[in-house]
Amino acid sequence: MERRRARHWLISAFVVCWIALFHYETLRLSYLSPLLGRELPKTKFLYPPAGWIMFFNVDPAYGMAEVYTLRHGQPELLDPHDIFRTRFIGYDNIRRNVLISVLPRQVAPQFCAYLHRRFPDAEEFAVVYRVYPDVAAAPEDSRYQVQYRCQ
Repeated sequence: MERRRARHWLISAFVVCWIALFHYETLRLSYLSPLLGRELPKTKFLYPPAGWIMFFNVDPAYGMAEVYTLRHGQPELLDPHDIFRTRFIGYDNIRRNVLISVLPRQVAPQFCAYLHRRFPDAEEFAVVYRVYPDVAAAPEDSRYQVQYRCQ
């Protein structure tokens, strides 16, 4: 019985240490180092620079589609949830960048017709490709490119 208790204690201690180390490495670069004002040491275990998303290939650039409408002469960003009404429970296609599928010019006629049916009070639409060249180095830096207009 004593061996079993010691075994459970060792496993519990290992799990607590592993979780603490995992959280340290996840928070080290973005939160702890700026808080302390210096670079904290990196551990040499399973932890890549991405932290929680450790097993995904993450590029520095990120792109998404945005749809703007012209109402009363002023451009207005449309909420993707208003464009594609979805009922989601634990899975949100909008947050998973489903709107990127409307960027190719081949889908422009169908998507423009859909937008005009969905938003009859809008004068025209612009489908824009927004790209962040390096999300980690400059998260506020983004560039826009109009893919096509719906008039």
